Amino acid sequence: MCGFAGIYAPGVAESNVARVASMTRKLAPRGPDGEGIVTRNGLALGHRRLKVIDLSEHAQQPMVDAELGLDLVFNGCIYNYRELREELQGQGYRFFSQGDTEVVLKAYHAWGIECVKRFNGMFAFAIHERDTGRLVLARDRLGIKPCYLAESAGRLAFASTLPALLEAGDIDTGIDPVALNYYLSFHAVVPAPFTLLKGVRKLPPATIRVYEKDGSHRSETYWRLRVGSREEDRSVSAGEWQERVLEALRRAVRRRMVADVPVGVLLSGGLDSSLIVGLLAEHGQTGLSTFSVGFEEAGGEKGDEFQYSDLIAEHFQTDHHKIIVPSSRLLETLPETFGAMSEPMVSYDNIGFYLLSHEVSKHLKVVQSGQGADEVFGGYHWYPPLLEPGAGAADYRRLFMDRDFDEYATTVQSEYVQSDFAGAFIEQQFADENGGSAVDRALRLDTTVMLVDDPVKRVDNMTMAWGLEARVPFLDHELVELAGRVPAELKVRDEGKWVLKEAARQVIPHQVIDRPKGYFPVPALKYIEGPYLDFVRDALNDSRAINRGLFNRDYLTRLLDKPKDHITPLRGSKLWQVALLELWLQTHHL
Repeated sequence: MCGFAGIYAPGVAESNVARVASMTRKLAPRGPDGEGIVTRNGLALGHRRLKVIDLSEHAQQPMVDAELGLDLVFNGCIYNYRELREELQGQGYRFFSQGDTEVVLKAYHAWGIECVKRFNGMFAFAIHERDTGRLVLARDRLGIKPCYLAESAGRLAFASTLPALLEAGDIDTGIDPVALNYYLSFHAVVPAPFTLLKGVRKLPPATIRVYEKDGSHRSETYWRLRVGSREEDRSVSAGEWQERVLEALRRAVRRRMVADVPVGVLLSGGLDSSLIVGLLAEHGQTGLSTFSVGFEEAGGEKGDEFQYSDLIAEHFQTDHHKIIVPSSRLLETLPETFGAMSEPMVSYDNIGFYLLSHEVSKHLKVVQSGQGADEVFGGYHWYPPLLEPGAGAADYRRLFMDRDFDEYATTVQSEYVQSDFAGAFIEQQFADENGGSAVDRALRLDTTVMLVDDPVKRVDNMTMAWGLEARVPFLDHELVELAGRVPAELKVRDEGKWVLKEAARQVIPHQVIDRPKGYFPVPALKYIEGPYLDFVRDALNDSRAINRGLFNRDYLTRLLDKPKDHITPLRGSKLWQVALLELWLQTHHL
């Protein structure tokens, strides 16, 4: 796992090395084990390396293959790199390293942009062709690895994080009204290509983009998820679906053990992470390191799920580590968490992942994590109502969206009130002709959009802040494609993830499967009161917030007066949502 940055300005004589060096320094936490910069023909490429596969200097980046005339920076892991390497060797390619980075480079030379279709893994990369001057950017199917862009006349800047990208300079950092509407309406999800900053865009998932030396570019979406049963699926029994799902998950978990360093597991005590532990034990893994985090109780709500993580750790005899975070540390660490965010993310468990990752990084460089199972296998509470006859986009909006457009118009200043972009986006997604039932459409939307710009981004940002690589087997694209074919009623039955739960009974104790649905509980941030309310009030009344004039002051006053009266349909705090945006802007000096 790593971070990369670059500035592509063909035909410009001025060197961008100093700016790329600054961008690369900003990425140091993502890659503490090595760094490098390469310049050529108006391109400057920077890289920070986390040594996970091929720990030698032969795999250092930027990787230059003088024989093939290619330069590469790469972030991620290709789990089937050994099979691809063997195939490429059969075609006559010679390798100077033992890792997956060179496989990406050689695969591009052999198969061109079609190479991405052969990769099983998470990745973002930039490849430069020395002789043509062409630059190619790509991102994995489910957007697990990020790529931020800033385009202007004659120049493209790109980086693994938004803060690193800003070091390129000359970027419009004004608030984008479209993205602001998404953020405050669509549960802080801002779909690619948008970000909250006008001058910054995201390369969409499953996209490969080719920039030519003359400044022109073209994009291709190389993968699309289909959700909905096919004709041949209708005769498959529920038991057979369970076996297929379990076998696909076994493969996904095994693939993510590929590393030249030990691999652990973030064990929340929920079904998903517990199942990963169980499958690793089934595969013969011993001495597995597992990690859990808990917080102090607040508002009468318990702040940990140790009873379940302890059960799994004891059952499978893992080397288990429990981190308990006192409230005092929680408050003092929040600014660091905002600093680690490439974009503002409202979920309370950001702080949990951040502090847990810090502790884990003292022991390991790689972990597996259970993110994605709820979106892929239908685990959220808004899916069952969508099984009702006639359900559609309006029901999804009612169940999921934080604000309707009328409330949005009272939240922000008039200059940001343009159109219900988020609502129109949802309508468009539900109108897709490749859709199936309302549940199928919601699952596709959540897997390909919400998941990318909420849970997946959160895990990447918070783990990589400490040089920790998180691998997510539930987002193995073959498993995701299989899950898409499972009939919706088998996924959302009995409060969700039924087919996964039933499959899990072969592997883990039933107490974890039949428990109430859990999450990373951070009660102090759910019930904003006392010092947390003071913290939020200070941020929103800061001169920077007042001068920015983003929110209507009357609306903020109502939120600050009675925070508990302003809760979203997903049980989030509207006060925390607006405050987090302002705190993120202040933290990054925007």
